[in-house]
Amino acid sequence: MNTDDLIMPLVIEAANLLREKQHTLATVESCTGGMVGAALTTLPGISDVYFGGYITYSNMAKQVAVRVKPRTLAQHGAVSAQVAVEMAKGGRRKLLTTHALSITGIAGPDGGSPSKPIGTVWICVLSHFEEVDCRRFIFPGDRVSVRDQAACAALTMLIQNIRAIESQPLDHQHKQIHEQTQV
Repeated sequence: MNTDDLIMPLVIEAANLLREKQHTLATVESCTGGMVGAALTTLPGISDVYFGGYITYSNMAKQVAVRVKPRTLAQHGAVSAQVAVEMAKGGRRKLLTTHALSITGIAGPDGGSPSKPIGTVWICVLSHFEEVDCRRFIFPGDRVSVRDQAACAALTMLIQNIRAIESQPLDHQHKQIHEQTQV
């Protein structure tokens, strides 16, 4: 099964939900290099709900484009919940959207460590209610596979969060993550 077969149903579902709820989205991607944004922009008329994104592959790009604090990067590393939250906040603030989605991780084949092995990815969805859903994944496989899985997981989280906001408040774990990642 190719990547488009996996990601496009999620892209269509996310776009439909954003339109239905009259919500908007910004993306800030690191290890996926703009894959989510590229997939979204295959849909005609997506600019009514997808305002754009940033590819912040380097630490400097994270700092300059979406104002991730140098202190956060130094204390926690680029692949952390704290950086993922700051990326999402910066993207949402700059593009004035109701939601932001950020992805930062280690796709490999190099760069892993015992505490952050290859395949480690943090994904954050930030809503206009300042609700934060930030999750760590460790995806198996090679670089291509890790990136594909990260893009699909990010869209799945976005879909889950849009639905959760309308139906009920997010649970206390999301609030705890938000408090833990405040800088």
